[in-house]
Amino acid sequence: MNIIFYRYDSICEPDYIDALKAVGLTIIEDKQGLSENTLYVDSKIAHLGNLIADHKPLFVFSINFFPFIAMVCERIKLPYVCVSVDCPVLEIYNNAIKSPYNRVFLFDQKQYESIKDANPSCIFHLPLGAATARLDATIGDTTGYDYDVSFIGSLYTEKDPYGELSLPSEISTSLEEKMQCQLQESIYGLEYIENTITDNEIQCLKDTDPNFYSSALSIRNLDRQIAIDDYIGYHITAMERIKLMNFLADNIQPFNLNLFTGSDTTVLSKHVRKRGLAKSFTDMPVIFKKSKINLNTTMRSIRSGLPQRIWDILGCGGFLLTNYQPELDMFLTPGVHLETYRSHDELIEKANYYLTHDKEREEIALNGYKKVCAEDTVLHRVIVIIKTIMENMENNS
Repeated sequence: MNIIFYRYDSICEPDYIDALKAVGLTIIEDKQGLSENTLYVDSKIAHLGNLIADHKPLFVFSINFFPFIAMVCERIKLPYVCVSVDCPVLEIYNNAIKSPYNRVFLFDQKQYESIKDANPSCIFHLPLGAATARLDATIGDTTGYDYDVSFIGSLYTEKDPYGELSLPSEISTSLEEKMQCQLQESIYGLEYIENTITDNEIQCLKDTDPNFYSSALSIRNLDRQIAIDDYIGYHITAMERIKLMNFLADNIQPFNLNLFTGSDTTVLSKHVRKRGLAKSFTDMPVIFKKSKINLNTTMRSIRSGLPQRIWDILGCGGFLLTNYQPELDMFLTPGVHLETYRSHDELIEKANYYLTHDKEREEIALNGYKKVCAEDTVLHRVIVIIKTIMENMENNS
Protein backbone atom coordinates (compact mmCIF):
# COMPACT_ATOMS: atom_id res chain seq x y z
CA MET A 1 0.00 0.00 0.00
CA ASN A 2 1.29 3.44 -0.96
CA ILE A 3 1.25 6.60 1.11
CA ILE A 4 2.54 10.03 0.12
CA PHE A 5 4.87 11.63 2.66
CA TYR A 6 5.12 15.41 2.31
CA ARG A 7 8.65 16.51 3.20
CA TYR A 8 9.94 19.93 4.24
CA ASP A 9 13.13 18.90 6.10
CA SER A 10 11.73 18.37 9.58
CA ILE A 11 14.34 16.55 11.65
CA CYS A 12 11.68 13.97 12.57
CA GLU A 13 10.87 12.92 9.00
CA PRO A 14 13.43 10.09 8.58
CA ASP A 15 12.29 8.32 11.75
CA TYR A 16 8.62 8.36 10.73
CA ILE A 17 9.51 7.21 7.22
CA ASP A 18 11.38 4.23 8.71
CA ALA A 19 8.48 3.41 11.04
CA LEU A 20 5.87 3.65 8.28
CA LYS A 21 7.98 1.34 6.13
CA ALA A 22 8.26 -1.07 9.06
CA VAL A 23 4.48 -1.53 9.11
CA GLY A 24 4.50 -2.48 5.43
CA LEU A 25 3.73 0.81 3.71
CA THR A 26 5.46 2.02 0.56
CA ILE A 27 6.56 5.65 0.85
CA ILE A 28 6.19 8.07 -2.05
CA GLU A 29 8.05 11.21 -1.06
CA ASP A 30 6.68 14.61 -2.05
CA LYS A 31 9.83 16.75 -1.86
CA GLN A 32 8.29 20.05 -2.95
CA GLY A 33 8.71 21.38 0.58
CA LEU A 34 12.47 20.81 0.30
CA SER A 35 12.83 22.88 -2.85
CA GLU A 36 13.85 26.52 -2.53
CA ASN A 37 12.35 27.12 -5.98
CA THR A 38 8.82 26.20 -4.89
CA LEU A 39 7.46 29.52 -3.67
CA TYR A 40 3.74 29.28 -4.39
CA VAL A 41 1.09 27.08 -2.82
CA ASP A 42 -0.61 26.59 -6.21
CA SER A 43 2.40 24.68 -7.52
CA LYS A 44 2.53 22.53 -4.38
CA ILE A 45 -1.15 21.72 -4.75
CA ALA A 46 -0.72 20.76 -8.40
CA HIS A 47 2.32 18.60 -7.67
CA LEU A 48 0.59 16.81 -4.78
CA GLY A 49 -2.51 16.25 -6.89
CA ASN A 50 -0.45 14.64 -9.63
CA LEU A 51 1.31 12.35 -7.13
CA ILE A 52 -2.04 11.26 -5.73
CA ALA A 53 -3.39 10.54 -9.21
CA ASP A 54 -0.29 8.53 -10.16
CA HIS A 55 0.15 6.49 -6.97
CA LYS A 56 -3.38 6.23 -5.47
CA PRO A 57 -2.16 6.36 -1.84
CA LEU A 58 -3.95 5.10 1.24
CA PHE A 59 -3.38 8.53 2.77
CA VAL A 60 -1.10 11.58 2.70
CA PHE A 61 1.21 12.06 5.70
CA SER A 62 3.22 14.98 7.06
CA ILE A 63 5.04 16.14 10.16
CA ASN A 64 2.92 19.03 11.50
CA PHE A 65 -0.27 20.29 9.85
CA PHE A 66 -0.35 21.91 6.41
CA PRO A 67 -3.69 23.51 5.48
CA PHE A 68 -3.11 23.20 1.74
CA ILE A 69 -2.70 19.41 2.08
CA ALA A 70 -5.92 19.22 4.08
CA MET A 71 -7.73 21.16 1.36
CA VAL A 72 -6.41 18.93 -1.44
CA CYS A 73 -7.33 15.77 0.46
CA GLU A 74 -10.81 17.01 1.30
CA ARG A 75 -11.42 17.85 -2.34
CA ILE A 76 -10.63 14.29 -3.44
CA LYS A 77 -11.92 12.56 -0.28
CA LEU A 78 -8.54 11.14 0.78
CA PRO A 79 -7.39 10.89 4.43
CA TYR A 80 -4.69 13.35 5.50
CA VAL A 81 -2.64 12.17 8.50
CA CYS A 82 -0.23 14.43 10.38
CA VAL A 83 1.73 14.31 13.61
CA SER A 84 2.69 17.43 15.54
CA VAL A 85 6.25 17.59 16.82
CA ASP A 86 6.19 21.31 17.65
CA CYS A 87 4.06 23.41 19.96
CA PRO A 88 2.60 25.86 19.23
CA VAL A 89 1.59 24.99 15.68
CA LEU A 90 -0.64 27.88 14.64
CA GLU A 91 -1.64 26.19 11.39
CA ILE A 92 -3.88 23.77 13.29
CA TYR A 93 -6.26 26.70 13.86
CA ASN A 94 -6.67 27.26 10.13
CA ASN A 95 -10.21 26.63 8.83
CA ALA A 96 -8.85 23.59 6.99
CA ILE A 97 -8.62 21.77 10.35
CA LYS A 98 -12.39 21.13 10.04
CA SER A 99 -12.04 18.71 7.12
CA PRO A 100 -13.63 15.32 7.88
CA TYR A 101 -10.69 13.67 6.08
CA ASN A 102 -8.11 14.96 8.59
CA ARG A 103 -6.46 12.65 11.11
CA VAL A 104 -4.43 15.03 13.27
CA PHE A 105 -2.30 13.75 16.17
CA LEU A 106 -1.08 16.33 18.71
CA PHE A 107 1.48 15.54 21.42
CA ASP A 108 0.52 18.30 23.85
CA GLN A 109 -2.74 17.64 25.71
CA LYS A 110 -3.43 21.34 26.27
CA GLN A 111 -2.94 22.06 22.58
CA TYR A 112 -5.24 19.15 21.76
CA GLU A 113 -7.92 20.49 24.12
CA SER A 114 -7.68 23.93 22.52
CA ILE A 115 -8.68 22.62 19.07
CA LYS A 116 -10.47 19.26 19.48
CA ASP A 117 -13.99 20.73 19.45
CA ALA A 118 -13.39 22.08 15.95
CA ASN A 119 -13.32 18.51 14.61
CA PRO A 120 -13.92 16.05 17.48
CA SER A 121 -13.74 12.77 15.57
CA CYS A 122 -10.62 13.70 13.60
CA ILE A 123 -8.18 15.16 16.16
CA PHE A 124 -6.30 12.99 18.66
CA HIS A 125 -3.78 13.23 21.48
CA LEU A 126 -0.62 11.14 21.00
CA PRO A 127 2.77 11.53 22.70
CA LEU A 128 6.04 11.63 20.81
CA GLY A 129 8.46 8.70 20.88
CA ALA A 130 12.08 7.65 20.36
CA ALA A 131 13.71 6.10 17.30
CA THR A 132 15.54 3.55 19.43
CA ALA A 133 16.88 1.42 16.56
CA ARG A 134 18.56 4.42 14.94
CA LEU A 135 19.85 5.69 18.29
CA ASP A 136 21.26 2.27 19.19
CA ALA A 137 23.05 2.04 15.85
CA THR A 138 24.60 5.49 16.33
CA ILE A 139 25.74 4.85 19.89
CA GLY A 140 27.10 1.38 19.19
CA ASP A 141 29.21 0.02 22.06
CA THR A 142 29.91 3.46 23.55
CA THR A 143 30.66 3.28 27.27
CA GLY A 144 31.90 5.56 30.02
CA TYR A 145 31.35 9.26 30.63
CA ASP A 146 32.86 12.36 29.06
CA TYR A 147 30.53 14.90 30.68
CA ASP A 148 29.01 15.51 34.11
CA VAL A 149 25.86 17.47 33.20
CA SER A 150 24.88 18.27 29.61
CA PHE A 151 22.22 20.32 27.88
CA ILE A 152 21.76 20.21 24.11
CA GLY A 153 19.54 22.91 22.69
CA SER A 154 18.87 26.55 21.96
CA LEU A 155 18.84 29.29 24.59
CA TYR A 156 16.03 30.78 22.46
CA THR A 157 17.69 34.21 22.41
CA GLU A 158 17.97 34.02 18.61
CA LYS A 159 14.34 32.85 18.26
CA ASP A 160 12.79 35.53 20.48
CA PRO A 161 10.60 38.03 18.57
CA TYR A 162 9.67 39.79 21.82
CA GLY A 163 13.28 40.86 22.33
CA GLU A 164 13.19 42.77 19.02
CA LEU A 165 10.13 44.86 19.87
CA SER A 166 10.18 48.50 20.97
CA LEU A 167 7.30 48.48 23.44
CA PRO A 168 6.15 51.47 25.49
CA SER A 169 8.03 51.50 28.80
CA GLU A 170 4.93 50.93 30.93
CA ILE A 171 3.91 47.91 28.86
CA SER A 172 7.43 46.50 28.85
CA THR A 173 7.77 46.94 32.62
CA SER A 174 4.41 45.32 33.29
CA LEU A 175 5.12 42.31 31.08
CA GLU A 176 8.61 41.81 32.49
CA GLU A 177 7.18 41.79 36.03
CA LYS A 178 4.58 39.21 35.01
CA MET A 179 7.19 37.01 33.38
CA GLN A 180 9.30 37.09 36.53
CA CYS A 181 6.23 36.11 38.56
CA GLN A 182 5.56 33.24 36.14
CA LEU A 183 9.10 31.96 36.60
CA GLN A 184 8.74 32.07 40.37
CA GLU A 185 5.27 30.51 40.46
CA SER A 186 5.74 27.40 38.29
CA ILE A 187 8.47 25.42 36.58
CA TYR A 188 6.29 24.83 33.51
CA GLY A 189 3.62 26.48 31.40
CA LEU A 190 2.30 30.03 31.20
CA GLU A 191 -0.73 29.94 33.50
CA TYR A 192 0.17 33.07 35.48
CA ILE A 193 0.66 35.03 32.25
CA GLU A 194 -2.64 33.73 30.90
CA ASN A 195 -4.46 34.91 34.02
CA THR A 196 -2.87 38.36 34.22
CA ILE A 197 -2.05 39.64 30.73
CA THR A 198 -4.41 42.43 29.67
CA ASP A 199 -6.19 43.08 26.40
CA ASN A 200 -4.25 46.33 26.12
CA GLU A 201 -0.92 44.49 26.44
CA ILE A 202 -1.97 41.98 23.79
CA GLN A 203 -3.04 44.75 21.43
CA CYS A 204 0.23 46.58 22.02
CA LEU A 205 2.25 43.49 21.09
CA LYS A 206 0.16 43.13 17.95
CA ASP A 207 0.47 46.80 16.97
CA THR A 208 4.23 46.87 17.55
CA ASP A 209 5.10 43.99 15.24
CA PRO A 210 3.95 44.29 11.59
CA ASN A 211 4.64 40.54 11.21
CA PHE A 212 2.17 39.55 13.94
CA TYR A 213 0.39 36.38 12.74
CA SER A 214 -2.94 37.12 11.07
CA SER A 215 -6.08 35.28 12.20
CA ALA A 216 -7.81 35.94 8.89
CA LEU A 217 -7.98 32.27 7.85
CA SER A 218 -8.33 30.84 11.35
CA ILE A 219 -11.33 29.30 13.08
CA ARG A 220 -11.18 32.04 15.73
CA ASN A 221 -9.23 35.14 16.67
CA LEU A 222 -5.76 34.02 17.79
CA ASP A 223 -4.35 37.35 18.98
CA ARG A 224 -4.30 36.36 22.65
CA GLN A 225 -2.80 32.94 21.99
CA ILE A 226 -0.14 34.33 19.64
CA ALA A 227 0.86 37.07 22.09
CA ILE A 228 1.26 34.55 24.90
CA ASP A 229 2.85 31.64 22.98
CA ASP A 230 4.92 33.29 20.25
CA TYR A 231 6.07 36.37 22.13
CA ILE A 232 5.86 35.88 25.90
CA GLY A 233 6.48 32.13 25.65
CA TYR A 234 9.68 32.48 23.63
CA HIS A 235 11.00 35.35 25.75
CA ILE A 236 10.35 33.68 29.09
CA THR A 237 11.96 30.49 27.79
CA ALA A 238 15.10 32.47 26.94
CA MET A 239 15.06 34.15 30.35
CA GLU A 240 14.65 30.84 32.12
CA ARG A 241 17.33 28.95 30.22
CA ILE A 242 19.95 31.63 30.80
CA LYS A 243 19.09 31.84 34.50
CA LEU A 244 19.01 28.06 34.89
CA MET A 245 22.32 27.45 33.09
CA ASN A 246 24.12 30.02 35.21
CA PHE A 247 22.53 28.85 38.47
CA LEU A 248 23.26 25.20 37.80
CA ALA A 249 26.83 25.73 36.62
CA ASP A 250 27.66 27.86 39.64
CA ASN A 251 26.20 25.39 42.13
CA ILE A 252 27.54 22.00 41.05
CA GLN A 253 31.24 22.76 41.34
CA PRO A 254 33.61 20.93 40.99
CA PHE A 255 31.35 19.15 38.47
CA ASN A 256 30.79 20.85 35.14
CA LEU A 257 27.81 21.86 33.03
CA ASN A 258 28.32 21.38 29.30
CA LEU A 259 26.15 23.40 26.92
CA PHE A 260 25.87 22.34 23.28
CA THR A 261 24.23 25.20 21.40
CA GLY A 262 24.48 27.62 18.51
CA SER A 263 23.02 30.43 20.62
CA ASP A 264 24.99 33.43 21.85
CA THR A 265 26.63 32.35 25.12
CA THR A 266 28.24 35.64 26.17
CA VAL A 267 25.67 36.13 28.94
CA LEU A 268 26.53 32.83 30.61
CA SER A 269 28.65 32.13 33.67
CA LYS A 270 32.32 31.30 33.22
CA HIS A 271 31.49 27.94 34.79
CA VAL A 272 29.32 26.93 31.81
CA ARG A 273 31.41 24.98 29.33
CA LYS A 274 30.38 26.16 25.88
CA ARG A 275 30.72 23.29 23.44
CA GLY A 276 29.12 24.68 20.27
CA LEU A 277 26.57 22.88 18.12
CA ALA A 278 26.02 19.13 18.36
CA LYS A 279 24.84 17.41 15.17
CA SER A 280 21.45 15.85 15.79
CA PHE A 281 21.96 12.49 14.08
CA THR A 282 25.61 11.83 14.87
CA ASP A 283 26.79 13.81 17.92
CA MET A 284 23.67 14.11 20.03
CA PRO A 285 22.96 10.42 20.80
CA VAL A 286 26.56 9.86 21.89
CA ILE A 287 26.52 12.92 24.15
CA PHE A 288 23.29 11.73 25.77
CA LYS A 289 24.89 8.35 26.44
CA LYS A 290 28.21 9.73 27.68
CA SER A 291 26.73 12.33 30.07
CA LYS A 292 26.13 11.42 33.70
CA ILE A 293 23.11 13.74 33.73
CA ASN A 294 21.17 15.07 30.74
CA LEU A 295 19.11 18.16 31.42
CA ASN A 296 15.76 19.03 29.88
CA THR A 297 14.01 22.35 30.37
CA THR A 298 10.81 22.50 28.35
CA MET A 299 9.84 25.43 26.18
CA ARG A 300 7.09 27.31 28.02
CA SER A 301 4.52 27.15 25.21
CA ILE A 302 4.51 23.35 25.57
CA ARG A 303 1.93 23.55 28.32
CA SER A 304 1.63 19.92 29.37
CA GLY A 305 3.30 17.55 26.89
CA LEU A 306 6.70 15.90 26.76
CA PRO A 307 9.11 17.37 24.18
CA GLN A 308 11.17 15.23 21.83
CA ARG A 309 14.33 15.75 23.91
CA ILE A 310 12.86 13.68 26.76
CA TRP A 311 12.20 10.66 24.54
CA ASP A 312 15.57 10.96 22.78
CA ILE A 313 17.55 11.03 26.03
CA LEU A 314 15.74 8.00 27.41
CA GLY A 315 16.02 6.23 24.06
CA CYS A 316 19.80 6.62 24.21
CA GLY A 317 20.02 5.11 27.69
CA GLY A 318 20.93 8.48 29.17
CA PHE A 319 19.96 9.63 32.64
CA LEU A 320 17.38 12.43 32.41
CA LEU A 321 16.72 15.25 34.86
CA THR A 322 13.81 17.32 33.59
CA ASN A 323 11.40 19.97 34.76
CA TYR A 324 8.07 18.45 35.77
CA GLN A 325 5.37 18.49 33.07
CA PRO A 326 1.68 17.64 33.71
CA GLU A 327 1.66 14.72 31.24
CA LEU A 328 4.81 13.12 32.58
CA ASP A 329 3.00 10.83 35.04
CA MET A 330 0.84 9.49 32.20
CA PHE A 331 3.83 7.77 30.59
CA LEU A 332 6.82 7.69 32.95
CA THR A 333 7.54 7.36 36.66
CA PRO A 334 9.88 9.85 38.37
CA GLY A 335 12.53 8.09 40.41
CA VAL A 336 12.12 4.95 38.29
CA HIS A 337 12.59 6.00 34.63
CA LEU A 338 13.94 9.54 35.08
CA GLU A 339 14.12 12.34 37.65
CA THR A 340 12.23 15.62 37.82
CA TYR A 341 12.55 19.00 39.48
CA ARG A 342 9.84 21.50 40.43
CA SER A 343 12.15 24.35 41.41
CA HIS A 344 15.67 25.46 40.61
CA ASP A 345 16.71 24.64 44.16
CA GLU A 346 15.45 21.09 43.69
CA LEU A 347 17.36 20.93 40.41
CA ILE A 348 20.61 21.75 42.22
CA GLU A 349 19.86 19.27 44.98
CA LYS A 350 19.12 16.39 42.61
CA ALA A 351 21.97 17.19 40.22
CA ASN A 352 24.48 17.07 43.06
CA TYR A 353 22.90 13.91 44.48
CA TYR A 354 22.93 11.90 41.26
CA LEU A 355 26.41 13.05 40.30
CA THR A 356 27.66 11.24 43.40
CA HIS A 357 25.33 8.21 43.36
CA ASP A 358 26.38 6.32 40.26
CA LYS A 359 24.52 3.07 40.94
CA GLU A 360 21.12 4.73 41.46
CA ARG A 361 21.61 7.00 38.48
CA GLU A 362 22.60 4.18 36.13
CA GLU A 363 19.72 1.98 37.30
CA ILE A 364 17.22 4.74 36.57
CA ALA A 365 18.78 5.36 33.14
CA LEU A 366 18.52 1.65 32.30
CA ASN A 367 14.89 1.52 33.47
CA GLY A 368 14.06 4.52 31.30
CA TYR A 369 15.71 2.96 28.28
CA LYS A 370 13.88 -0.34 28.74
CA LYS A 371 10.54 1.43 29.17
CA VAL A 372 10.95 3.44 25.98
CA CYS A 373 12.10 0.40 23.98
CA ALA A 374 9.11 -1.61 25.19
CA GLU A 375 6.36 0.99 24.82
CA ASP A 376 7.43 4.38 23.50
CA THR A 377 9.25 4.13 20.17
CA VAL A 378 8.24 6.01 17.03
CA LEU A 379 7.13 2.63 15.68
CA HIS A 380 4.76 2.21 18.64
CA ARG A 381 3.26 5.61 17.86
CA VAL A 382 2.87 4.81 14.15
CA ILE A 383 1.08 1.57 15.01
CA VAL A 384 -1.36 3.56 17.16
CA ILE A 385 -1.85 6.01 14.27
CA ILE A 386 -2.60 3.23 11.76
CA LYS A 387 -4.98 1.52 14.19
CA THR A 388 -6.79 4.81 14.87
CA ILE A 389 -7.13 5.54 11.15
CA MET A 390 -8.56 2.10 10.44
CA GLU A 391 -11.01 2.24 13.34
CA ASN A 392 -12.08 5.70 12.27
CA MET A 393 -12.69 4.51 8.71
CA GLU A 394 -14.77 1.57 9.92
CA ASN A 395 -16.89 3.81 12.16
CA ASN A 396 -17.57 6.19 9.26
CA SER A 397 -18.29 3.48 6.66
